[in-house]
This record gives sequence, C-alpha cells and structure tokens, in this order.
Amino acid sequence: MENKLSILGSGSWGTALALLAARNGCQTLLWGHNANHIESLILDRENKHYLPDHAFPSNLSITSDLKEATNFSSVILVCVPSHAFKNTLIELKSNLTNTDIKIAWATKGFNPDDGCLLHEIVAKIFDHDTPAAILSGPTFANEVAARLPTAITIASTQLEFAKQISDILHGELFRTYTSSDVIGVEVGGAIKNVLAIAAGIADGLGFGANTRAALITRGLNEIIRLGITLGGKPETFMGLAGLGDLVLTCTDNQSRNRRFGLALGLGKDITQARQEIGQEIEGISAAKETYLLAKKYNVDMPIATQTYKVLYENMSPLTAVQNLLGREQKAES
Repeated sequence: MENKLSILGSGSWGTALALLAARNGCQTLLWGHNANHIESLILDRENKHYLPDHAFPSNLSITSDLKEATNFSSVILVCVPSHAFKNTLIELKSNLTNTDIKIAWATKGFNPDDGCLLHEIVAKIFDHDTPAAILSGPTFANEVAARLPTAITIASTQLEFAKQISDILHGELFRTYTSSDVIGVEVGGAIKNVLAIAAGIADGLGFGANTRAALITRGLNEIIRLGITLGGKPETFMGLAGLGDLVLTCTDNQSRNRRFGLALGLGKDITQARQEIGQEIEGISAAKETYLLAKKYNVDMPIATQTYKVLYENMSPLTAVQNLLGREQKAES
C-alpha cells in the first residue's frame, strides 16, 4: 500500500498531522496557499507562526504548488477551514492527473453556502464512489505535535479507507478508532465549537463550574437531537467525536472558540475578540448554520440559538444567559 500522504492546509492542525504522519515513517507533503508562509516553512523547517518549536522530519516536504500536492499521493487529507473547504476541493479536482483519488478531511464545520455537511460537498465535486473519510475528536494541535497521548475517530462508509488512514496516523501515543458514522462524527465536530463559545461566554461573565457543567451536558443533548435528525447514530455522540470533543473545547483555553466566548463574556466586541485570537474561529459560522438547521428541522436547541443571537443579533451575553435560565420548567430529556 502506498506510504505517501498529501495534506492540504498548513495551519496548526494540518502541520500537526503532517508531523504525526512523517514521524510514523510516511512520506508527507504539506501544502499551503500562502506562498510567503510556505517559504518560511521551507526555510525554518518548522511552522513558527502556527506551531512553533516542532522541527520538521526529513520526510516532510513543503509546497505552495497545488498541482504538486494533489498528485504526490492518491491519499489527500484536507485540513483547511470550513469556509475554504469547497473551493479547495474544486481547485484540487482541476489539478488532478490521478483519477484514483481518496479524500479525507480534518475540517470541522458546515458548508457556509447552504449548511450542508462536508461529505456532501465531497460527493458533489467527486464521484460518489470516491473513498472519503473524516478525522475528528478531542485534539489540540500543539499537544499532538508535542507527542502527548491523543485519541481520535476516523469515520468512513468504506472501512478499508478508514483503516488506511488509521495505519498512517496510529502510533504509540496517537490512538485511532474507526467508525462508519460519517454524519454523526461531522455533526459532533461542527456543533461543539458553538457550545464552546457559549461555555466561554458563561465563564467570562463570572459564572462557575456548575454553569459550565450544565452547558456541556445540555449542549450535548442538543448535538444528539440534531445529529439523530440528520442521520447520525446516538452512540457516536457519546464517543470521542461527540462528548470527548465537546468537553475538550468547552473546558480548555487552548480552544480558540472558548477563548472567543471568554472575550465576549468579558465585554469585548466580536471584532476585537477575533483580532486578539488571530486564527480561524469555526464556531462563529457554525452558530449560524446550526441555528438555520435547527429551524429547518424544528429541533429545539436553546443554547445554540442564544449563541447565534449574541453573534448575529447583537444580543448581550448576559441577556442570552438570562433567557436560558428563564425558560419554562420541564422534565430532563
């Protein structure tokens, strides 16, 4: 089996996965769209901007040439933000000379154009029989790069491809589990970012651990409700790509979404909070897409709804929390 991997996206997560694959002995090519950034990676042999102090192995190559990246390997791992996912795939296809292509992605979120799940984008752009897989779970890039123990889920309807990706990434300190529930893994990875913003807001307002625990628990319930409606399996949401990822992003300040919520809770405006973080905050767009999906399918998602109103309707964070607390009493479900 081919021991090569092309990774599209040279941010922190793409770089961490490139380091992981290369350290496991896989010939790895990392592509990024910003030529100046890529030039610095080549010169420094590390990603000083997004993931400093982790030297690149000799079998990790870097390029800004998409044609080179897309034809380096039959296995492509896409690690770009969700808003760039569709266009990256379109450009990927236009640069392909190899028709025997397999596509995996570590992108978390919905397609911002129509709110559809990312596997649907893959199916529209490529043949429906194209092997496709998603990687998701409780992972911070810096901890993976630092070789700290980590576990993720790799989901595909073609389990042979999930196993191939697993073989590339799995190691002594990086455990991979396979799944066939692509939808459940995608939904969990997208909506947890919205709830991390909510948890950050609550902490920024000075509420305590009780509040955070309640938000995580009831937030998981919201993920499950929408996820099952969209076709996910209940057990997926209790695993790494559901509960695991939710707990991680809601409780640790390595989460950009949580830090963004903290800034809002402390009284900073959205623009100021985004500038301070300086990297993609997937939960902002995911809040809108989650809100629209909940309305479309008539799924009750009060935490996601109030988060949306803070981000898109200028509701104050304190009012949003008061609205949640003031809801009618009901049985837990």
